[in-house]
Amino acid sequence: MGNPFVVAVDGPAGTGKSSVTKKIADLFHLVHVNTGSLYRAVAYLATEAGFNLDFEEADHAAITRIAEKAQFEFRRMKDKNPKNRLFVNGKDVTSQLRTPDMSMMASKVSAIPGVRSALKGLQRGLGLQAPSILEGRDIGTVIFPDASIKFFLTASIDERVKRRLAELEAQDSEPISFEELREQIRLRDEGDTNRAVAPLRKAADAIEIDTTAHTLDEVVKMISHRILERFPAFGVKA
Repeated sequence: MGNPFVVAVDGPAGTGKSSVTKKIADLFHLVHVNTGSLYRAVAYLATEAGFNLDFEEADHAAITRIAEKAQFEFRRMKDKNPKNRLFVNGKDVTSQLRTPDMSMMASKVSAIPGVRSALKGLQRGLGLQAPSILEGRDIGTVIFPDASIKFFLTASIDERVKRRLAELEAQDSEPISFEELREQIRLRDEGDTNRAVAPLRKAADAIEIDTTAHTLDEVVKMISHRILERFPAFGVKA
């Protein structure tokens, strides 16, 4: 028996990965796995343990142990927004994960080889349980190089900053300027692209979509069309 149907969606922060994958998951009745949330969760746990952005290589082993010991569970909640919630060690940490500071910490934590190794099997296991869509930065290159179909989303950095600012405002997060957030996203791109282990890059067989000038629904339609084009018998009822 072959692997379940898997859609891999990669790309930098702010390109619309989370919003798009949620809608595609609903359309095609797929399990939605936000792998970036797992790294944010490890970042959150590391912060709770007293580490900050200035942690050094000597701290890698301790942060790796945090990742290895943590229990992760995605739950779909009826009365919450977003409905797809991440529980770590039995606690719902979803609302603590989307801040700019946690994004920066997650980027640094994700560069630790031991952390990536600890989460790789978990990510693949989540995707193999049922037909799934996974979003992240190395899904199509490392976690699921054998994915059924792969996408790589891009967008201009200014557009990505606008989107993230709107998201933060909707969450009543602490105010941050356009310039400060732009620099944080630029630095995160730099860290994700240049890290030694599983850097952010487009898989050779991924379909690239620039979302800068497109609405969420337009991007969903593009991806749905490509999936049905390649797998016409998949059976979406839209």
